[in-house]
Amino acid sequence: MTACIVGWSHSTFGKLEGEDVEALIGRVAADALADAEVAPEEVDAIYLGWYNGGFSKQDFGASLVLNSLPGLRYKPATRLENACATGSAAVHQAATFLEAKQGRTVLVIGVEKMTDTPGPEIGGILLQAAYLKEEGATDGGFAGVFGQICNGYFQKHGDQSDALAAIAAKNHKNGCANPYAQMRRDLGYEFCRAVSDKNPIVAGPLKRTDCSLVSDGAAALVMRDMDTALSAKKAVVFRARAQVNDFLPMSKRDMTYLDGCARAWDQALGAARLGIDDLDLVETHDCFTIAELMQYEAMGLAAPGDGAKAALDGVTRKDGRLPVNPSGGLKSKGHPIGATGVSMHVLTAMQVRGDAGDMQVDGARLGGVFNMGGAAVANYCSILEAIR
Repeated sequence: MTACIVGWSHSTFGKLEGEDVEALIGRVAADALADAEVAPEEVDAIYLGWYNGGFSKQDFGASLVLNSLPGLRYKPATRLENACATGSAAVHQAATFLEAKQGRTVLVIGVEKMTDTPGPEIGGILLQAAYLKEEGATDGGFAGVFGQICNGYFQKHGDQSDALAAIAAKNHKNGCANPYAQMRRDLGYEFCRAVSDKNPIVAGPLKRTDCSLVSDGAAALVMRDMDTALSAKKAVVFRARAQVNDFLPMSKRDMTYLDGCARAWDQALGAARLGIDDLDLVETHDCFTIAELMQYEAMGLAAPGDGAKAALDGVTRKDGRLPVNPSGGLKSKGHPIGATGVSMHVLTAMQVRGDAGDMQVDGARLGGVFNMGGAAVANYCSILEAIR
């Protein structure tokens, strides 16, 4: 692998008033280039991750990047979309561009503006990432989809509500240390475990604390080929990366095990010649707590059906054997769809360089990223390591 991350930027996530998609793009793009000490004129290609799907009437967003940075005019700019893995689709495409020696410097941006859209419409937009012919009438939108997945998992392996509450509490506690996080509140295990007026059932066994947040936000990366990156003030290399897509209809898969996720992890770890125990941290896609639980099994941290043990035994806490989501994850940080995958790569790069501040995992050197589109349909895995 020859692609390296040499600079980044990250907005806060949450309800960001006064900034539209174009403004968010311009802000993080300029900040990332400044962080990398790269002039706009040096950029060879631009990749924008933006789901949209109706959140914004303005579509065709690739060239919005140019509006606030005239030095990017005439650069090839492409917008990518792969459901909730949209950000990682942009990151991986940038790495492919560099590895193919099409250029030396790439700007990657992930963005979403969700909170201007009325709540009922948000559910319909997100449900477009499901197979509408069979799943389009699911009550509760995408939360309903994962509520069904959770029900199926519980039927096979027993009620895992204790483990889901432990995951939610862990991620909320971790998010308190993340200056970019939308919700910086340590809610505690008991609150996350109990059904209450403030924590009602949303879909199936899933409560409000089991569901990620509706968010605005953006993040950006500057990536360079290895030879160019060696002269940068900081450089984080992709030890390996993998993309695995699975069938869209859930009816064609066993939804009690995330097979596409498992295959992406297996390919990435195999290419890096590593095992899961070699990693120092993982940022994973906890769109719902049941997703994080099942990802423990898919990444090889626990056997199928035993993911709860990793949560309840503290394996995935910040001080555990493999910290998972030291940023607070989507649960606490927020989940602006197109920005999420880019954010995960930014935060993992910060960790492996020792630049994560209060989020820092002691001694972090190798970090894994897993970003998922739909119900484990588009699966992206990256292994990052600092070389400068």
